[in-house]
Amino acid sequence: MPNTNLEITQKAMEDFMKIQEYMLLAKEENSTKTYAKLKDEYIYLKSFLNVAGVNITELDKIKE
Repeated sequence: MPNTNLEITQKAMEDFMKIQEYMLLAKEENSTKTYAKLKDEYIYLKSFLNVAGVNITELDKIKE
């Protein structure tokens, strides 16, 4: 039987990495509204992963 908590954490990590890529693109394109919206999701995912006990130091490209 798969570990549901592990699957949820894996999905959150994948989403976190995608959001960071989109944030970097939005920053490059000077899309401040898009960047701000993505940052909200970034903070949410970062908080979730922190509570889940995931050390994202190496994965965090944004460092905010």
